[in-house]
Amino acid sequence: MIDLGKCNGCGLCLPNCPEGALQLIDGKARLVSDLFCDGLGACLGHCPEGAILIEEREAEPYDEKKVMENIVRQGPGVILAHLQHLREHSEAEYLQQALSYLKERDVRVDLEKSCRPAGSGSPRQGGCPGSQTVTFARNEPPAEIRGGQPSQLTHWPIQLHLINPLAPHYRKSEVLLAADCVAYALGGFHADYLRGKSLAIACPKLDEGQDVYVAKLQTMMDDAEIQSITVLMMQVPCCSGLLNLARKAASLASRKVPIQYAIVGLQGEILKSGEVPAGPTER
Repeated sequence: MIDLGKCNGCGLCLPNCPEGALQLIDGKARLVSDLFCDGLGACLGHCPEGAILIEEREAEPYDEKKVMENIVRQGPGVILAHLQHLREHSEAEYLQQALSYLKERDVRVDLEKSCRPAGSGSPRQGGCPGSQTVTFARNEPPAEIRGGQPSQLTHWPIQLHLINPLAPHYRKSEVLLAADCVAYALGGFHADYLRGKSLAIACPKLDEGQDVYVAKLQTMMDDAEIQSITVLMMQVPCCSGLLNLARKAASLASRKVPIQYAIVGLQGEILKSGEVPAGPTER
């Protein structure tokens, strides 16, 4: 715990919290997420005022709503920092719970304000530079790449573990969910499938933590209000798992979002395509 009366806002504790549970907000060190504090106490010896204390208590199962009760009392700066922290650590399920908590209590926040670009001068920069959300301006036709084919990619990042499902380019968009290998096999990937869509890619065989994928897709459906999902997968059996992830997310979402799919052959041919029937949801 942090004694805010003793904290002078020097920020010396922040670099010594490897989990990133501490941030400097409104001139005080704040514990923005109990989830990432391991209780090791590496930060203790770096507080010249003795403001940080280890609180010993019987651990309870993590409850995002209980955490939010404490976070909300600390003001909008801590709320935004907590949401950003969940997003940067790919805790999409907890992020959705936090946003639902705020919505139920009519607490209005702009999550995009919590994204601190590299070099902003913050004492602790959060997130990998490769996962910083960027939306490309398309006021002019995209630059021609070698080979004469223009790119239709509108944003970065695209890997499903790294994306922010509430980024502006996903809001009310048509989403293309593609297996990693598809773009290498499908010659018309950009022109025929990516044009006009927001992209996310994943490998249902090799990627770990796919429950996060389901939570992110559900967030896209319910909170980003996407219009549809097109799933592109290879003909190999393991690739069907990508469509299963989309269907599971749809079964959990409160909004009904159409799901189309296409199966790509090893030489780039479309072997099968169609739309997933809107059947009863499985919860």
